[in-house]
Amino acid sequence: MKSRASTVAGMFYPGEPGRLRQLLSELFRNVTSSGDAAGVVSPHAGYVYSGKTAAKAFAAFDEKFDGTFLVIGPSHRGFPTCISQVPWETPLGMLEPDIELGSCIHLPVDERAMSYGSENSLEVQMPFIQYRFPRSRIVPLMMGHQTLQEVHRISSIIITALEKYQKPVKIVASSDFSHYVSAEKAYRDDHYAIEALLQMNVPEFFSRIQSHNITACGYGPIGCMMEVLRTRGKTRCDLLEYTTSGETSGDYDQVVGYAALAVR
Repeated sequence: MKSRASTVAGMFYPGEPGRLRQLLSELFRNVTSSGDAAGVVSPHAGYVYSGKTAAKAFAAFDEKFDGTFLVIGPSHRGFPTCISQVPWETPLGMLEPDIELGSCIHLPVDERAMSYGSENSLEVQMPFIQYRFPRSRIVPLMMGHQTLQEVHRISSIIITALEKYQKPVKIVASSDFSHYVSAEKAYRDDHYAIEALLQMNVPEFFSRIQSHNITACGYGPIGCMMEVLRTRGKTRCDLLEYTTSGETSGDYDQVVGYAALAVR
């Protein structure tokens, strides 16, 4: 496999380059850059629902950043944890992989798993990166089992890799929050979980996810990002925006929650 083709273009975001560029321009137009984050949590739903929130997350990075994005997303199809080392296609062109960093991350490379079944958790982030940071490169990491033990294992591998790599890297944790509950319940449950993230407390975050049956799909990637950045001296997490699909669809009985968070 020479490249990873777009599999959700035309569904989650426009497949036509001009329309996609115009939409991204609109999403970023009224978003104020909020410093230079080391990592963010960004949603991965259709842009019509979560694009504005994702733009707020990416605007937390310095717009001049031209290093590498380590993008961590959950496997919706049950594949084991793996990385990609090929270019990723978007309607805007190709995003090049950072082979050097990828080779430092001692996890299996599985290009077929990355594109099987129109997996969206990583792909939806790529046009934001390509539009906002056109000189950057990527290392996509898809997380399988989302246990606290697996968070510790993957975080340790990433920490070791970054110590060896010694070049600028930003981390994107791809996750939506509550799925198909009332807007009231989503707001209450998601903010309860997010409160632990604002304290950079990953074990408490996992405890709250489990005790309240919160159906966030990327809690593992969030935990990995938090653990890695905490060891790199980052101590602050800010909630930039929280919204739900109800604000677009008008259906507040069955919503999906979206949050943009920045770790500095």
